[in-house]
Amino acid sequence: MNDEALNPFEGEEPDPQKGSFRMDLYFWMQALAVALVALILTFTLAGRVIKVVGDSMLPTLHENDLMLLQSIGYTPKQGDIVVLRKSSFMSDPVVKRVIATEGQHVTVDYMNHCVLVDGVPLEEPYILELMQDPNRSDMPVVDVTVPEGSIYVLGDNRNHSSDSRSERLGTVDTRYVLGRVLCILLPFDHFGAVE
Repeated sequence: MNDEALNPFEGEEPDPQKGSFRMDLYFWMQALAVALVALILTFTLAGRVIKVVGDSMLPTLHENDLMLLQSIGYTPKQGDIVVLRKSSFMSDPVVKRVIATEGQHVTVDYMNHCVLVDGVPLEEPYILELMQDPNRSDMPVVDVTVPEGSIYVLGDNRNHSSDSRSERLGTVDTRYVLGRVLCILLPFDHFGAVE
């Protein structure tokens, strides 16, 4: 028997396409694993994903919207939408807008349907409707200077929001803030940055 009969492929040029599918698959699986690890680390260390419960932030946020939060390295600023958890107020995390930070004076003026910070009425195009006096004895915190390390928060849907006006919540220690809402992830028709 001659050697040519034993090795029918001897003398053929190697096919550059052979094995490339395996190499491509290996490359893509490796890239996917790195992306997945990066995503997990980002959500674990830098942010959180939380669902909206209730309608106190309409029209900005809707019930069951899934939000991405910035948690690490965040300091609350006026106008930011934050998620906080204060177990003596509510067991679930609460989403509200920061109206004032430490040292600022807040006055809720029901007669003129506005909120004043340091005597200046806020421009609030994001609220759902004109704010009405709730005529509730449990919401007396309407003229206050925000203490050091605290914030004053209100819902965008003022007539249907329990917030810093409530004596149960009042001004909020910033240590209760879980993070700032960056964007809505789901549903897709609400997807986008939050302001």
